[in-house]
Amino acid sequence: MRIGVIGGGAWGTALAQVAARGGQEVLLWAREPEVVESVNIRNRNDLFLSGVPLNPTIRATGELGELRDTEALLVVAPAQHVRAVLSEIEVGTTPLVLCAKGIEAGSRLLVGEVAHQVAPDAPLAVLSGPTFAHEVAAGKPTAVTLACEDEALRTRLSERLAGPAFRTYGSADVVGAEIGGAVKNVLAIACGVVEGAGLGLNARSALIARGFAEMTRFGMARGAQAETLTGLSGLGDLVLTCSSTNSRNFSLGLGLGQGKRAAELMADRKTVAEGAFTAPVLREAAKDAGVDMPVTEAVNALLEGAPVGQVIEALLSRPLREEKL
Repeated sequence: MRIGVIGGGAWGTALAQVAARGGQEVLLWAREPEVVESVNIRNRNDLFLSGVPLNPTIRATGELGELRDTEALLVVAPAQHVRAVLSEIEVGTTPLVLCAKGIEAGSRLLVGEVAHQVAPDAPLAVLSGPTFAHEVAAGKPTAVTLACEDEALRTRLSERLAGPAFRTYGSADVVGAEIGGAVKNVLAIACGVVEGAGLGLNARSALIARGFAEMTRFGMARGAQAETLTGLSGLGDLVLTCSSTNSRNFSLGLGLGQGKRAAELMADRKTVAEGAFTAPVLREAAKDAGVDMPVTEAVNALLEGAPVGQVIEALLSRPLREEKL
């Protein structure tokens, strides 16, 4: 199966490395000319994944049309750009493996719903889980969820991408895999705030647990399966991104917790903290679904400039209740 990768950032490059295992050819599309040059001439992505030598069978291109002859496309463009990027290429019936995590602003659609609108004939799968790009590219052990309603296609994709250090667990719950990846980005910002404000490990652990309850409530309201949310693409990804400064979203929250402004923190970033874009969309989607998400509300307040102390006080002064979803 010939693989194409749409998106030449750190995660797209890491997935190209996975797909090139054993010398298989992979075509990587990148918008940045310097990435194309770096990959093709030096077998590296010096802009987004410096220090990691890439398999020489990875070829980069700046022309989306060159991906037409591939047999599956890994879509790794940021969630807010997926619609535009897929509109630039004639996908047809080529399977799309969605690797972006988020909810589209305006439409409040999951990435899979966006892809279906743009490419209605393309079979869809979702790859999600606890993954830092530099570890995946370096061949460190990683496990992910690969969700696809078509069992035969799910098996083919799993067999093509899985390897000794990259383990895929299959699922038919595409919605659940998407929601876990989207919501955890927002919760990771909240955990970064806890760290930045010096609130301690007790507070972070409590926030992860109650944040997971929010994720589960919202996911099940949107038709997700509970076991998906407790798996790699839900709880697994949540634990990783809520625990490390390697997470862009956690790092953004860290700065907010230290009293810095969101605009200041995001101004010079080469990479996207997707949770900042997902948070306001998730808040509105939760209201539409009648789901209470106080941590998500708090993150939005901080992104909009509310003082950290005021937001924390509001969360801690909520009425006492029974512990349940």
